[in-house]
Amino acid sequence: MPGSLRPAVWIAVAEVAALLALFFIYAGDPPPAVNEAHYLVKAKNFWDPTFCSRDLFAASGKAHTTFYWTFGALTQFVSLGTTAWIGRLLGWLMLAIGLRRCCRSFGLPAFASLGVAVLWLVGIEHGNLAGEWVVGGIEAKVPAYALVLMGIAEVARRNWARGWIWFGAASAFHVLTGGWAVIAATVAFVVTERWFKRSDQPPIRFFSVGLFIGGALSLFGLLPAISLTLGATAGESVEAARIYSYMRIRHHLLPSDFPMHWFVRHGVLAIGLLALAYLGRPTTAQRRVIWIGVGALGIAGCGLVVGALPAVMPDLAAKLLRYYWFRLSDAIVPLVLALWLMQLLASRKSVESAARVRGLVLLVLLVATGMFLGSAWQRNRIGIPPSTSHRLLGVDLNADAERQQRSHSDWVAVCDWVRVAMPRDEIFLTPRHQQTFKWYSSRAEVANWKDVPQDAKSLLEWRDRFDDIFPKRTGVISLNSVRVPISYLKLRAYRQRYGVRFMIVDNRVATKRLPLVKIYPVNGQQNETYSVYELPYN
Repeated sequence: MPGSLRPAVWIAVAEVAALLALFFIYAGDPPPAVNEAHYLVKAKNFWDPTFCSRDLFAASGKAHTTFYWTFGALTQFVSLGTTAWIGRLLGWLMLAIGLRRCCRSFGLPAFASLGVAVLWLVGIEHGNLAGEWVVGGIEAKVPAYALVLMGIAEVARRNWARGWIWFGAASAFHVLTGGWAVIAATVAFVVTERWFKRSDQPPIRFFSVGLFIGGALSLFGLLPAISLTLGATAGESVEAARIYSYMRIRHHLLPSDFPMHWFVRHGVLAIGLLALAYLGRPTTAQRRVIWIGVGALGIAGCGLVVGALPAVMPDLAAKLLRYYWFRLSDAIVPLVLALWLMQLLASRKSVESAARVRGLVLLVLLVATGMFLGSAWQRNRIGIPPSTSHRLLGVDLNADAERQQRSHSDWVAVCDWVRVAMPRDEIFLTPRHQQTFKWYSSRAEVANWKDVPQDAKSLLEWRDRFDDIFPKRTGVISLNSVRVPISYLKLRAYRQRYGVRFMIVDNRVATKRLPLVKIYPVNGQQNETYSVYELPYN
């Protein structure tokens, strides 16, 4: 018996390894990725409170404590960059295992998961409604989605109790990702186990031991999230919600901010899923997975209703919009369609109509593969971390790869100088559009746009700081934009208010000859892009 299992084990290992390679091709950018500097800096502060202790964001309330406690532990032994790579590999490994299990539960053969992965990733990237992604840098939602996949695989096998446990574990890492998965799976349970249950199947209880175990696990994600609202008045909570939903994260939360073609592209996926649910004649196992997708669409539909509330009930809408109503639909609808398409391709029916369907699906897969490779090339062609690319920072958008690499090298150089030359408890004024100062320098900053705290009181302070040190109307920065004004009165006030002594200036958006004492680059040091100035005493 053991000998007969050995080939199957090696096939599974090879399939997971192939998926890992696929994920690396797609998202193997140099760290930090877009959110890695955000999450891993906070994780390092979680384990070492002296790290950037004067930084408002790093030291603020911790929402994703399970992620910080597990993946963040690596920051105590290796650098942030190494932590990112180890975290990515662990997160991608979890996703690969979960995706493979979903494919088996859907009745797909070995290595069909590779086609599913390509279709899924392309579907998310080109069919999302609110900017969601799954495979990328490491952050809390990556292991959460992997655990959701494990739960979906169990639900497909009608192991609801185990499914609830996996969804609860996902909630422990990211309470919204796992929580919305529970609600979508509940829709699938009601439809497949209550309304349209097969008569030859024994009944299954909804309130099972697994449900309560999953609920207990979810508390590891829920309680830290609840704690973020403690200590704030009702007025402060409302104002914090307005800042979060209408100012900082509106591009993910507020439907009126979404471009029209986002609705069209996600609508195409939604129509495909609904057609599959009602006309596709899926197997019983497949039907349960499909209805999880329909449940995710229902959650997104509720989000569209909430998105219509700001005009009449802005405070209530701000509170509700914070729950990322479109996240699960962005990720799960493309997954279900990818599973279905690969099932059609793997079908053994030999009739002429089935052959034509397989030919059409194969064409879709080939087009998706081309889009996948094109996206991977676009991500990696510049050769710098996505978080320092000109596209993300909004600076000199037409710069070629060489110029972006030079700017990135200058940024790393000035941060390295700060890390070596400045005390560990120093705090800086930094360019508005950067988001990796703490990552490279290990020093605190007054505020930047990306690193927004999540607890109410810190969020209000972040807004006040941001409005204080940056112009309220900046738009997209370009090399021809108006130079940033320098006010002695304001700089002296910053020194007194925030205890900040130094300012890093992006020479592309500020005059290169400021009437301040420059302390970097001097004495033969070279840095074309960035300078460091001392703030005036009087």
